[in-house]
Amino acid sequence: KVDESLDHWKMKKIDLGPILAFDNQLSQTGRFKQVGQDLDIEKVLDREMIKKSYPALKNLIPVKDTFSLTNVDRSVGTMLSNEVSKGLPDDFIYFNLTGSAGQSFGAFLTIGITLELEGESNDYFGKGLSGGKLIIYPPTNSPFLAEENILIGNVAFYGGTSGEAYINGMAGERCAVRNSGVNTVVEGIGDHGCEYMTGGTVIILGNTGKNFGAGMSGGIAFVLDESQNFAKKINPGMISLEVPDKADFDELHELISKHYKHTNSDKGKRILDDWDTNKHLFIKVIPNDYKSVLEKKKLEKIAL
Repeated sequence: KVDESLDHWKMKKIDLGPILAFDNQLSQTGRFKQVGQDLDIEKVLDREMIKKSYPALKNLIPVKDTFSLTNVDRSVGTMLSNEVSKGLPDDFIYFNLTGSAGQSFGAFLTIGITLELEGESNDYFGKGLSGGKLIIYPPTNSPFLAEENILIGNVAFYGGTSGEAYINGMAGERCAVRNSGVNTVVEGIGDHGCEYMTGGTVIILGNTGKNFGAGMSGGIAFVLDESQNFAKKINPGMISLEVPDKADFDELHELISKHYKHTNSDKGKRILDDWDTNKHLFIKVIPNDYKSVLEKKKLEKIAL
């Protein structure tokens, strides 16, 4: 309906009659909302996870439990993260899950929560990750080779600010787009990896798609270039490729060791078993402006 109290010269000649016209005899629907939606909001998995987390939330007693899920369980861990918004020690709340996760698994997961998933996950895995830890690997009885198959969907870690993630399998397209602080190890990705990334560390233990690093202005990526063709897949507009130094190798070894520990990755184990050889297959991807900032800070530290 028209608000008759509005008096503005632009509105004087506007006739809303045709828009607001309504004929009850011709229409089977009302002018206003007639039927409420049943969103089953009281039945979402996070409600049960929050209940199980009470000892940690109220008495700082570590919690570990097991759940099963399906792909109608979306944004798992987000409501729980709201309850833990002030933060807890690492792994203080630890849930093992099995099944096929829906979109936004672990979205905005906060400090102190770890979700370990035996199964697979849809798009936006770890969206907005905020200090939590995500671990995912295929079912133990799965017949396929993890490192050659997609395990999580597109746009993983979109807008993530901090936290860790270990993926024993491949990710889809736009992995780590707009990532600003998440450290992750994944065994392969699709096109447009690290797009618009501004921070964090991404380690890829396998193939990447085309247009890698488009708009990447911060953070560092390391790619295991076994096929010696990675240089053809990058977007060179803002990034450079380098040989990792000793500090890089130390960081790589630490994160890949965690990856193997958490996911029992065959690929991770093979790399670590012959580390002195395999470490030289990694290529370091660093944004040009970010490199300049790091070098400037290094010189300022030396001067002090």
